Amino acid sequence: MPALIFEKRNHIAYLTLNRPEVHNSLNPEMLVSLAAAWKEIDGDDAIRATIVTGAGKVAFSAGADLGRLIPLFTGVRKAEDEWDRKLLADRKLGDIALLRGGDMDKPVISAVNGFCIAGGMELIEGTDLRVAAENASFGLQEVKWAIIPAAGSLARLQRQIPYCKAMEILLTGNRIDAQEAWRIGLVNHVVAQEKLIEKADELAATIAQNGPLAVRKIKEAVRRCSGRPYEEAFKIENEIAREVMKSEDAKEGPRSFMEKRKPNYKGR
Repeated sequence: MPALIFEKRNHIAYLTLNRPEVHNSLNPEMLVSLAAAWKEIDGDDAIRATIVTGAGKVAFSAGADLGRLIPLFTGVRKAEDEWDRKLLADRKLGDIALLRGGDMDKPVISAVNGFCIAGGMELIEGTDLRVAAENASFGLQEVKWAIIPAAGSLARLQRQIPYCKAMEILLTGNRIDAQEAWRIGLVNHVVAQEKLIEKADELAATIAQNGPLAVRKIKEAVRRCSGRPYEEAFKIENEIAREVMKSEDAKEGPRSFMEKRKPNYKGR
């Protein structure tokens, strides 16, 4: 079975981390496949939202495969197959896979089933909306093994939740449960496990019905405005607003409302 399952249905892409026997840990094949999937999603105008989840009911992802991935990067293990060679040839694939530093402006929803730790948690920090099953738990446990969560968490986590909570997660390595993750704003919803994909689908379908250009430009604007002074941010906002208002969709939306019909958006 492939390490990543990639499906497309009704303008929504579905990515499933597919190594349940090892808690969906991230090996070279999964990282290379994720990077390729994000690139394809970004370039496919038919896709308007993405859901990423883990196979099985135990884990979203346990993070890096300590037997396959880390030894490859440290040189302890030599490249053995095409996935190893591709990853070593282009280290940026790991960043792309974990949505780190990229500029993909289509919304991504993570559906967290079970525990989500280390690189798994760093991946969801790159997503826009997060739904957790009641049995989900979250943690960055690298510090316990004398290493650091440097795949996005040191830069992103303290921007997404209160500083002191981010530091507690980073410095103790302790896990938090789904309700605590919701309380501090790390996830949007907590649902019964059997309702997890249903809730993620509901969010994705709602987004997919909206103007696709407007959706992408909202995410682009938020990304580009992040951390900038208001004066700079408002200029970016104005630039993007002008672009959207010139689009066919911006004419179609109000027209469909007045004509009491479903809009026919084209993403341009």
